[in-house]
This record gives sequence, C-alpha cells and structure tokens, in this order.
Amino acid sequence: MKARFSAACLLPSAFCLVASAADKKLTEDDRIEILRGLLSEYATVKSALPRSKDPLPFESNGTWDKQKWNEANQKFGPAARVGDLVQITKLTIEGDKILFEINGGMKGKGGSWKDHIQVGMGNSTRPISTGQNSNAAGGTNIALRFNQPIPPVKAADIKKMLAPVLDFEKETATENYVEKLPEPIQNAIKANKAIEGMDREMVVMALGKPRHKERSVDKDGTETEDWVYGDPPGKITFVTFANSKVIKIKEAYADVGGSTAPSLPVK
Repeated sequence: MKARFSAACLLPSAFCLVASAADKKLTEDDRIEILRGLLSEYATVKSALPRSKDPLPFESNGTWDKQKWNEANQKFGPAARVGDLVQITKLTIEGDKILFEINGGMKGKGGSWKDHIQVGMGNSTRPISTGQNSNAAGGTNIALRFNQPIPPVKAADIKKMLAPVLDFEKETATENYVEKLPEPIQNAIKANKAIEGMDREMVVMALGKPRHKERSVDKDGTETEDWVYGDPPGKITFVTFANSKVIKIKEAYADVGGSTAPSLPVK
C-alpha cells in the first residue's frame, strides 16, 4: 500500500490528491465549493471537443479515450475547436463522477424551472435540471470519472484534471473588456455577482446565461424581466431587469445537509 501511494504521488498534485484521499468522502461543503468554483466558468479549448449527447468520458488522471471522442465527432460534428472559448453551463456531481454540460450541451426540451427545483437533504441531494439554455450554441457533455467515490477535491483540483482539454487560466478578451469598466462593476464580475445598474451583457459576463427568463408587468405598468440562475444544492439567484438595467437581485439557498455557502462580498 505504501508503494502504491508513493507511485501515485509522482503524478501532478491534483491526481496525487485523488490517490491519497481515496478513503475520504466528498462533503456537502466540498460540493458547494465545486459548484461555485466551476459553474458558469469559461475555459479555452486545448483539444477539440466533439458534440455528444452522452457525456464524453474523461479520466481524473488526465487521460481520455480518443477513439470514442473521434467517433462522436464523426457522428455529430465538432462542438468547439482548439482555441475556442467555452462555458460550463451545468454541473452535476454524482457518486463517482462529475458531469459537465458545455455551451448548453446538445439541446433538448424541458419543463419550467418551477417544476424542477427541489430541496436536497444530506447525501440524498441530487442535481436538478432547470431546462436548457435556448441561447447557447451547440455544445457537448463531459464526464470526469474517478472510478471510485469522489474524494474531497476542490474546484482548483478539478481544473487541473481537465487541463489537457480545457484551460481555465488564460486571460480572455472578456477579461480585457472587464478591466475598462467602472471599478464596482469590475469587482462584481470578478466575484461572479450581479449588482444593480448592470446591463444584460454585464450580467452574462458575471453569471453566464440564465437557465430561465420570465417577463412580467407590475401594477404600475412597468415591464420587468427576471433571470434565474443556479441549481440545488447551492445558491439560486434571481436578477430583475427594468429598462435593460438590473433593479433588484434576490438570492436563496437550497438546504444541503444543513450548510449553506455565504455570499461573496463585492469590495
């Protein structure tokens, strides 16, 4: 057993963590940290991504079955080429794998988000679909497989595991644009927060594209539009627009075994 541990630690740190923490379990706080650290994140493609309805298998040691990926590419075509910027639009944590929807996945029809949001308790929590993002380009799905119960990894560890195909570290044109915005807007976008006064483009940069949009008219005749973000377990954010500007943000937390994630401050 000692020799096995030593061999594992010759691998990059993220892979070593998986090997050394095999007997530990992912906690609810770990789940929230992963969701907050990866959901709506952008990455630059390092190896071409084929379109695929079934999640493309990718191992936690940084390897993948290139033949299966090529077969998916021949059948459905490419989702993103090397150098393209993509976004994680949905993240599902299962017992031994993490599922990533990229750029909305291969779109399908779903019901209203109100019909799907549920509250999870302890280890019985499960991801809830809130419908597909109708504005997203054709995308794909990836399954990060651990082949054992997921150890207590962090979002940064997962980014390292996915590094052979997705680069989360490179500065993008979006980041350059953000630097030219007023400081409060910059801070909010960097903290993945929406604040009053933002326009729709700024909110997309901060939170990504919403899972659901709903228009309504107030008693005084003002038309508003609500954008809804997030899947339990974790934070659900409601962003309300009027005249193309954010006028209200409301946040709620799903119960995830008695723990919740605190809001990120905007400095």
